[in-house]
Amino acid sequence: MTLTVLFCVDPLHPRRVDPHYSREAAAVRDHYGEIALVDHDALQRGDVLGAIDGVSAELGPVWYRGWMMTSGEYAAMASALKERGTLLLTHPEDYRRAHELPGWHDTFAGLTPSSVWRPLAPREVPADLSELVRPLNAGPGVVKDYVKSRKHEWDEACFVPDVHNLTQLRDVVTKMIALQDDFLAGGLVVREYEDYGDGGEARVWWVDGEPALVGPHPDSPEVEPDPDLDSVAPAVRALGCRFITTDLARRSDGEWRVVEVGDGQVSDLPTTVDPMDLYAHLPVPD
Repeated sequence: MTLTVLFCVDPLHPRRVDPHYSREAAAVRDHYGEIALVDHDALQRGDVLGAIDGVSAELGPVWYRGWMMTSGEYAAMASALKERGTLLLTHPEDYRRAHELPGWHDTFAGLTPSSVWRPLAPREVPADLSELVRPLNAGPGVVKDYVKSRKHEWDEACFVPDVHNLTQLRDVVTKMIALQDDFLAGGLVVREYEDYGDGGEARVWWVDGEPALVGPHPDSPEVEPDPDLDSVAPAVRALGCRFITTDLARRSDGEWRVVEVGDGQVSDLPTTVDPMDLYAHLPVPD
């Protein structure tokens, strides 16, 4: 069988790949793979059948490469595709486990900053933050939802000088939740802060528990990373997901730390990386 990948459609040109993924789609085609298109906007509207209308029936096993979606949206897409004879090679439970911090945090304990979390509905602010952050050490922290932070609004919606200063914490949490609005993913996360200096991050792509590509993070494409993966690899294998990413940064004491884990289908690939350096490692089902 050939490598088959679902890409997001261009909202303005329904027969084309979204421009952000056109380079990757061209690489798949150039190497005799197949592509199909899914409508991410339709999926977010709840029109699951409309979202997969461009996917041929009985397409077989496929990988997805596109914009992030909620775990619920991914599960709905997977179910609808399966009914039409198309199997997403990343199971919905694996997607959730890699995509949302509560799914992977404990597996990477000791390798990533200690964190606490609480499920929330969009725009809901928790009443009692003191009990939530009790397990964390006093000192600086960051707040985010289960998937993303507001790091570009660092001072007002991400960084807390002291997580046990409840006035500071509530101000930042309230601002983050307000900015996320309807797009708050899962709930609130508070993490202990670690200083990584200005060295940038490495993004490591893992396929079936093995490092397939070590490259720069999209936010620091000029960085030529060389992270130590010896301590990370066992945790990746223990997580048990087929296709994930780990973002690594060197702490001020020299130790490489796991900043984030993500599902490989929705992690951004820097433009400085040849897509086939990644796609060549994606298994093609027999």
